[in-house]
Amino acid sequence: MAYFLLLIGFVLLIKGADLFVDGSSNIARLLRVSPMLIGLTIVALGTSSPEATVSIIAALEGSSEVSLGNVIGSNIFNLTLVVGIAAILYPLKVESETVRKEIPFTLLASIALLVLISDIFLEGVSANFLTRSDGIIFLLFLSIFMYYVIEVGLRNRDNSEKEVSPDVKWPRNILFTVLGIVGIIIGGDMVVSNGTTIAYSLGMSETLVGLTIIAVGTSLPELVTSITAAMKKESEIALGNIVGSNIFNILFVLGASSAITPLPVNNKVFIDITVMIVLTLLLLLFSRTSYKIGKVEGSVLVIIYVVYLAYIIFRN
Repeated sequence: MAYFLLLIGFVLLIKGADLFVDGSSNIARLLRVSPMLIGLTIVALGTSSPEATVSIIAALEGSSEVSLGNVIGSNIFNLTLVVGIAAILYPLKVESETVRKEIPFTLLASIALLVLISDIFLEGVSANFLTRSDGIIFLLFLSIFMYYVIEVGLRNRDNSEKEVSPDVKWPRNILFTVLGIVGIIIGGDMVVSNGTTIAYSLGMSETLVGLTIIAVGTSLPELVTSITAAMKKESEIALGNIVGSNIFNILFVLGASSAITPLPVNNKVFIDITVMIVLTLLLLLFSRTSYKIGKVEGSVLVIIYVVYLAYIIFRN
């Protein structure tokens, strides 16, 4: 029964995120902001909402290791499989602002996470935690990022190239957005409770299930959204979605989760965070080559994820 409910939870998450992205993206277009900004904010927030819901519910229910594992696993999945498959389907165009500002900001957030959980090394205490004060620091970082993207959006608002279709109406898209949020919340609760039950029955640790089953499940909206955007040749939305999602995952998801309750850190996670940082650097390197990520780079990223997945499964 738990497997069936987990599947239903994933369906609700994915469909909810799909409705949320469609509705909120159209609202953003009605406000006449650029595709890259839509990817970085509205779409990124929408596709990150499953991670947020799952991690916050996990924190409230005492399964706090799931919260950290979910975010790190989702970010690694985004940086490898999501970017990789999207780039294989259609080369991803990278804007200079993304190379100079957004990807470095993602790198900064990842390094900040590594520093904030290194309590034993830096303070000599008995255990590593992501504390409430750490969570507040992340939320402050998020406010800086949001100020930046809003400023960019206002500056480029009049330069929006695409005309809004007459069929795009406010009421319909507000309804889609609300229904999407409801689906995400209900689905997130089902994924956490049933995913944790299955993990325990299989002898898996909370950290491993967060890094694998739940991370992949909650990252499916990013995968679907980025692949769809790449196939429609809207690569700015595809890459903006991935970069924005990773920023939201660290700053908002972990910030909110640890502000609710301190998150204990499994020592194995340090390796995963290091992998996440290296992959962010690799994305930055790939992005600087002709300002696009092509099929070769995409294939390399997919292979890296397969190797990483095998490693964490055997590590458990």
